[in-house]
Amino acid sequence: MDHYQEITRYLANAREILSTKANKEGQEYKDIKYVQMASGTAYNATLMIADEYLRKKEGAKFTKPQSIDEYRIRIRKYNKTLLSYLNEAYDTLHLAGYYHGTPSVRTIKDGLDATQKMLALVA
Repeated sequence: MDHYQEITRYLANAREILSTKANKEGQEYKDIKYVQMASGTAYNATLMIADEYLRKKEGAKFTKPQSIDEYRIRIRKYNKTLLSYLNEAYDTLHLAGYYHGTPSVRTIKDGLDATQKMLALVA
């Protein structure tokens, strides 16, 4: 994968933000601003993985999807397991983490795990 290093850098940055700035106390993060920042960074890595996968499958016909629905439609054609991980990352990282600012450590961890599983499938 050409962009493997960039994707792993995004994931490492997200984890670093969570561990150094989000102030984890028990099963909650106290500084939502940094949870949102880390979630957005990790979700960008998720989309980069999906782009790489589609680039491999579609070759010269590849164009970057313009919405999550387009990602879902196109990935569904090739790999339903990858689609499941994409949906989990979207729900946990993008919606719960980035938009809603969840303080839940478990929710963010689940999203990061889904993204890591996507990377393992594609790499």
